[in-house]
Amino acid sequence: MIHNEEEYKTTLERITPFQKQVAHLRKMETNPENYSLSVAGFLSELDRMNLEVREYLWSHPSQFAESRMTA
Repeated sequence: MIHNEEEYKTTLERITPFQKQVAHLRKMETNPENYSLSVAGFLSELDRMNLEVREYLWSHPSQFAESRMTA
């Protein structure tokens, strides 16, 4: 879970290389089955990171301040 702007920016920076790797494999892999096997892990990780970004952006910053005060 993303808790602050620094973690948010780091996650965004991590997403781009994963997307580039999938795009590269999409161009280079000629066998559809091998392609699916090759990108499955990258796409799964992209889904996880994009979900974390969405959850972070969905929350208002004051909600994180409240959760820090109660923790």
